Amino acid sequence: MNFFSPRALLEVMTPHTLFARLSIARKMLLGYMLLVVLTVAVVIYALAGLLRLHALNNGVIRVDVPVQQTADDMLDAILAQDTYEKRYLILMRTDVRNLFWKRGEEFDVKLASLKSLPGQKRFPLGKIERLHRQYGDLFMKEMRLVRAGNLGEATALSNNELKSKLEQVMESLKTMSADAKRSQEANMKKISHLGDSAFITTAVLCVLSIIIGVLASLVVTNHIASSIGKLKVAAGRVAEGDFFVDPRIDTQDEIGSLSEAFRRMGQRLGKLEEMYLDASPLTRLPGGLAIENVLKRRLECEHPFAFCVLDLDNFKAFNDRYGYAHGNDVIKETARIIEDAVKAKGSPEDFVGHIGGDDFVVITTPAMMRDISAEIVKQFDKRIPDFYNKEDRENGFIFGKTRDGEDMRFPLMTISIAIVTNEQHKLSNPLETSELAAELKDYAKTIARSVYVVDKRRTG
Repeated sequence: MNFFSPRALLEVMTPHTLFARLSIARKMLLGYMLLVVLTVAVVIYALAGLLRLHALNNGVIRVDVPVQQTADDMLDAILAQDTYEKRYLILMRTDVRNLFWKRGEEFDVKLASLKSLPGQKRFPLGKIERLHRQYGDLFMKEMRLVRAGNLGEATALSNNELKSKLEQVMESLKTMSADAKRSQEANMKKISHLGDSAFITTAVLCVLSIIIGVLASLVVTNHIASSIGKLKVAAGRVAEGDFFVDPRIDTQDEIGSLSEAFRRMGQRLGKLEEMYLDASPLTRLPGGLAIENVLKRRLECEHPFAFCVLDLDNFKAFNDRYGYAHGNDVIKETARIIEDAVKAKGSPEDFVGHIGGDDFVVITTPAMMRDISAEIVKQFDKRIPDFYNKEDRENGFIFGKTRDGEDMRFPLMTISIAIVTNEQHKLSNPLETSELAAELKDYAKTIARSVYVVDKRRTG
């Protein structure tokens, strides 16, 4: 075998033990299921990749970008508050103070929007809120100092504590914006890397899925095709006359069942051909070779059997008087009588053979041999006299010549049946059985009527 050939590789890949227990439909379903599982795995992996990309993209769009934009807006608001704080210190006008608080409200609104974002806990929102509140409290203190006329203290508060708190808020906002920007850049890199990786992996999995699916289909197809090929080879050998060929398909699928039926059919055809080649052209019954083979098998299995030899008495005289054509009609009618009797009183396993001329054989069981023989005698004596003309039938004899040429009256034909069994006499081979039957037949022929006799001798 060439181990590098495609068929050899497929044979190596085929799970013969598993396939031997599966039907064709289940083998094909197994191949399809493997392809489905691989396809589902590819789809799940692709969907998982898409979900991760969606999550990262969501983080950028719904968190990182809004945080940066909102942080910039809050910086604008806090810087505007600083401007209005300085103006109020100089102008001490109510509208400037109100603008300060309005921009502070805008700051708080932006801060509240950040708190509603997913993943906002990673940002210092609480610290920013606290610092901004402290910044507002210091401005209120400045307002009281201005109203009290303590401009020096108010100016000192503005240049020191208020300025310091403003810088802390701005620093926190800038830090938060920078963190959001770094997170955005990291997520964008992950999205790019994950997109490339997901594309490559999905493509590889798709290719592998196709390859494995094709291989699975080829393995299943090759397994089925190889079995069919064996049947085809076996059919060719049967066509050439080798009826006992075994396809050797050890599977439990439909082809395995077909192989077993094919093997039994071949054996049956072999037996039928053997019988046909050896069959009598006149009666179409199996001849001497088939009789010997059947007798040999019965002897080997050692089951009880009865070997019956049947011979027509006074057949030669009838043949001489009425001619060979009428003689052949008698032979064919005798064959029908024997077959009908075996069918009526015997079993399907019984065997009927035609040795030649007016000699026949029946192989049956001891339990059925007497019923079969009695039926043959009865039907023979009933139907055979019709082959004589009316005068000979009424006379009960015909005139003829002996082998020595002497004139002699011959009675109407009768049938003698000699039966040998292995019940009381151990039989070792077909020849011994035939010789015993021949001896018993000679005795039966001395009786001037249709009769069957059974050998009752025991093994000495």
